[in-house]
Amino acid sequence: MNTFSDSITSIYQPKRLAVKLNSKGEQSVIKGHPWVFSNSIVKVNEDAKTGDLAIIFSKNKNKVVGIGLYDAKSPIRIKVIHNAQTKAVINADFFHTKIEKAYALRLELLTTNTNSYRLIFGENDGFPGLIADVYAKVLVVKLYSEIWLPYLEPIVHSLQQVSNSETVVMRLSRNLQNSNNHNLKDGDVIYGVLEDEVVQFIEHGINFSANVIKGHKTGYFLDHRENRRRVGELSTGKKVLDVFSYAGGFSVHALANGADEVTSLDISKQALDVARDNGRLNDYVGQHKTISGDAFKEMEALIKKDKRYDIVVIDPPSFAKQQSEIELAKKKYAQLAELGEKLTAKNGLLILASCSSRVLAQSFFDLNLRVLNAQSRLFETMLKTKHDIDHPVTFPEGAYLKCGYYRFLD
Repeated sequence: MNTFSDSITSIYQPKRLAVKLNSKGEQSVIKGHPWVFSNSIVKVNEDAKTGDLAIIFSKNKNKVVGIGLYDAKSPIRIKVIHNAQTKAVINADFFHTKIEKAYALRLELLTTNTNSYRLIFGENDGFPGLIADVYAKVLVVKLYSEIWLPYLEPIVHSLQQVSNSETVVMRLSRNLQNSNNHNLKDGDVIYGVLEDEVVQFIEHGINFSANVIKGHKTGYFLDHRENRRRVGELSTGKKVLDVFSYAGGFSVHALANGADEVTSLDISKQALDVARDNGRLNDYVGQHKTISGDAFKEMEALIKKDKRYDIVVIDPPSFAKQQSEIELAKKKYAQLAELGEKLTAKNGLLILASCSSRVLAQSFFDLNLRVLNAQSRLFETMLKTKHDIDHPVTFPEGAYLKCGYYRFLD
């Protein structure tokens, strides 16, 4: 099968809506922010439906300040897709040009020995609620919002063309899986043939695999790629602990770069199976150990056994999915920094990461310093990193990843 599936053709023909916002909302759009909340809308057509094209006019003059897609079910009522500094016609060519621009930003990465990358990073590439990841010749598109349903066919076609992918898989967020407004199913192969749901790909010369049908998100987490490469290069001859290892990204880079021993720790036995499989895709002579269990408890147990590691990587899932969880998240990050310090050997390296967008980078780095300064050991901050090249950040909430490298001097 080489043609696009009929299931991505929408029967809904979107309307054009005339929208006016209050002053705060209007200023936000003019400054390039992609979100318009429902309480910013002063005037909109009564029959507005999800997927309709929202033409945002200035409050006082009838001048277009932005164009977005209307989302009837979300408090973010309009997702802006064009900031009207220039005129635009929203059609297949408009989306194709945006996708080509996004691809051009990734070209530097694709000159390395890497064939896996994020082609579209949601709002940051002008596609709110849409992610597109490429694994070798397989393109995985994940939808988080119904706003895209009327426009999906030309967008997916352009994504396939620009990435030169042979297969396209559609993944759906939970709310889309439960929707009756489309014929899509999570994991549908909508173009080409998928011979195996586990797809092999290369990340800076290291072999990995992703289950593009059943794996988290699109099958793998590409955002830490540069950190994984760096940790791998620092791991030669070392003993490494990879906490919240998931599919073994840091572990496999360390093993492939000649680490003596790597321990992958994760609560999911299935993820650890994938980590072991990913390790075997590469040549290595070091020992790969795995521990299945709650990271906090297992780290305490390792401390009690007097285990120490030359490199400790702690990369937990997001602890603050809501505003109300921020303080608890900070406590957890502080606890992990404290446990990590105790597990880091003399002159060792502790790497602490966060993917909670609500915990700002400066706040996270300050927290790490406060915890480590309270310990008795001397250390230096070796490096602070944020997003890799295929995860560009174009608005404050688009930034979520931060990673600190702390070298102990005794």
